[in-house]
Amino acid sequence: MAETEVLKVAANSNPVAVAGALAAIIRDKGIAELQAIGAGAVNQAVKAIAIARGYVAPSGIDLVCVPAFSDVEIEGEERTAIKFLVKARD
Repeated sequence: MAETEVLKVAANSNPVAVAGALAAIIRDKGIAELQAIGAGAVNQAVKAIAIARGYVAPSGIDLVCVPAFSDVEIEGEERTAIKFLVKARD
């Protein structure tokens, strides 16, 4: 099974650009993961998922999103991230 592509989203990420990348990965692999740390990053990630849904809907793909907590290490420090597993509805 192929590794799930992880898109890291920051508070200053452009949600339209993230949505385009997300839609491309979904079309190619059928599944992707967004990772966000902090309220601003989570906000941008959720907006990107909503925008990406509109991008892939005309081709008959309905996206679903499963949020979860994830522990990540950044510069030697443990942080809690929100990860969004995004995939086409079965």
